Amino acid sequence: MIQVLHNNRCGKSRECLALLDDRGVDYEIVDYLNKPLKFREIKSLLKKLGLNAMDIVRTTEPQWKAYKNQEMSQDDVVRILAKHPILIQRPIVVNGEQAVVARPAGTVLELVQIRSV
Repeated sequence: MIQVLHNNRCGKSRECLALLDDRGVDYEIVDYLNKPLKFREIKSLLKKLGLNAMDIVRTTEPQWKAYKNQEMSQDDVVRILAKHPILIQRPIVVNGEQAVVARPAGTVLELVQIRSV
């Protein structure tokens, strides 16, 4: 089952869900803001994305200001993301061992193609 890390207040996230709905794709919404991902879950997500932790940080969020000038390891950034889930880029769509940051929303279509092959 495809999972979507979703923030209902985010237009890009809602756009991604609408695209999946239009294509008739079944998915599960992961409410990562109300049930934050644990350290190991974020590490697993990064592996599926093929990205480093800074690649999924929303650096324009006010919560990032306290950290932006600090030198940090990958694990330090992952701990910050676990503590402040609002800093995680959205939407992120996961299909098994593959994942994409669906910005723009159309990038999710390559993941849907993987699923249907």
